[in-house]
Amino acid sequence: MLEARGLGKAFGALEVTRAVSLSVPAGARHAVVGPNGSGKTTLFNLLAGELRPDAGSVLLAGRDVTRLPPDARARLGLARSFQRNNLFPDLSVRDNLALALAIAQRRGAVFWRRFARLPGLAGEVEALARRLRLEEALNRRARSLAYGTQRQLELGLALAGAPKVLLLDEPTAGMSAEETAAMKALIADLPRDIALLIVEHDMEVVFDIAERVTVLDYGRVLIEGTPAEVRGSEAVRRRYLGERAP
Repeated sequence: MLEARGLGKAFGALEVTRAVSLSVPAGARHAVVGPNGSGKTTLFNLLAGELRPDAGSVLLAGRDVTRLPPDARARLGLARSFQRNNLFPDLSVRDNLALALAIAQRRGAVFWRRFARLPGLAGEVEALARRLRLEEALNRRARSLAYGTQRQLELGLALAGAPKVLLLDEPTAGMSAEETAAMKALIADLPRDIALLIVEHDMEVVFDIAERVTVLDYGRVLIEGTPAEVRGSEAVRRRYLGERAP
């Protein structure tokens, strides 16, 4: 569903992404990990279209989308979340979800209609809220929500477009243990028709969710394999986990 082929990106003399290749099949659960500065977010921005690579290509469901902007990739089925919440803070949870659904369905251009009058939208909002376990918060402003609940809402905005591929950038960053557990449960419940690529610092989250893991080191792929293979890698323990394999 998503493929990177030899992606390269430099900012002046600083080469941030070095010939990175990875493949995420339909329904896969794939994680990208690495220390700060390893190029994880730059890779996500290249995949999502926020940045144009200096080398290499990005394919979505077999189609070359390297030169397409983020909105075009979104219409083709690619969605993402961000490290920092990108919500409409003064709108209610209900209106955040309604707006995301209306835009995804190309109904947002009819700006003079009230959301309540868009056929079927209210039911879709409530169904998505139940999926996110936010039905009790529908009438609350986004800015009034706890941080972890805001992250749940941002996941909902990404899911509103019914994506084929979902990029999650640090979904549990800054969360308490309880909030992390709730987010892990939401991610685990995502349907298998969505291919998932996740950047995450919490290795327990990574090993619980991912079926394959790509480890970045100074912008290049250090290793890719199953969680067990990554756990047992001497190179990973030395460079990322700061320890030696037994």
